[in-house]
Amino acid sequence: MNFIPYGKQSIDTNDIEAVVTTLESDYLTTGPKVKEFEDAIANFCDAKYALVVSNGTAALHLASLALLQKGDKVITTPNSFLATSNAILYAGAKPLFVDIAKDGNIDLDLCENLLKKDSSIKGLYGVSFSGNMLNQEKLRYLKEHYNITILEDNAHSIGASYSGIKAGSCRYSDASIFSFHPVKNMTTAEGGAITTNSKEIYEKLLLLRNHGMVKRPDMKPWEYEMRELGYNYRLTDIQSALGISQLKKLPNFLQRRREIAKRYESAFLGTKIQPLYPFKSNSAYHLYVVRVDFASQKISKEDLFNTLKAKGIGLQLHYIPINKQPYYKSLGYGDEEMPQMDRYYKECFSLPIYPHLSDTKQRYIIDTLFEVLNVR
Repeated sequence: MNFIPYGKQSIDTNDIEAVVTTLESDYLTTGPKVKEFEDAIANFCDAKYALVVSNGTAALHLASLALLQKGDKVITTPNSFLATSNAILYAGAKPLFVDIAKDGNIDLDLCENLLKKDSSIKGLYGVSFSGNMLNQEKLRYLKEHYNITILEDNAHSIGASYSGIKAGSCRYSDASIFSFHPVKNMTTAEGGAITTNSKEIYEKLLLLRNHGMVKRPDMKPWEYEMRELGYNYRLTDIQSALGISQLKKLPNFLQRRREIAKRYESAFLGTKIQPLYPFKSNSAYHLYVVRVDFASQKISKEDLFNTLKAKGIGLQLHYIPINKQPYYKSLGYGDEEMPQMDRYYKECFSLPIYPHLSDTKQRYIIDTLFEVLNVR
């Protein structure tokens, strides 16, 4: 059996044909497919505007420049990839790390406690971890009562919903971002997107994405103006063509991910392997995370990873607490009291989940886990 990674892209002949057609067209970089992809994302997410960029980190960077001011205090989670809080630093703002809840998402009640104590806090960056959307009613409450800027990092969550509210719709946030890295729910190889319902934010993002340049119809043919210090964060037509093709298949991808998640949960019922949260039919299940109390086991977490790797199964840990990273510790972070995040880091890991994971391979993963952890 070939090695089973924790995540993997799903590419078919339609995707390949879409890319080849674009390669044979007049446009390889920014052309009509970019706008077509953006319109498709906005429509899929029920958002007014969508802007595609070169990767998810670029999406976070541009969104932060559009939303934040230098010196702003911004609440965020330690349970994410580095890019979420790094983007706050890119904008000259200051991250404030808050502990997570049992489902891996930032604890919004603790966020409110902090907002009550510190009225100078300007923003909240929440991650819909693993595909499980943030509580939208609580986001609305926080925005209305504390007048904060909210960004939803939905890098894991395209296609997820919460009480009918779609990820990326920005119903109660100022902007949302997505990532289209190959391990995500759909891919453009590298790529990302920002959605918003604000025309002002959208126009700012457009400017920043392309070197801060403006070209007006009344200018001479060769003229352009640089209005701000922007970046080259454009996505290509080739990648956009792949994204359009992938987005059409996303509902089927999500259905398969949910089937796999449900099979895992059924297998683990009543065992020492506990799903991070009970099955949710509206989760995008970018990740399937489980919890094991290694303190009571004969095998360590590291040994489990190495043993399963030797047996052809790739586990992963999402994530190392950001505030414990050496760079963040050099900035004075690392001593925050976060019992849930500390416990999560000790106990949790991600199992393989992707649309083309066969039932046979999933059964092998489950049986191997049971054998190594002595689950019977």
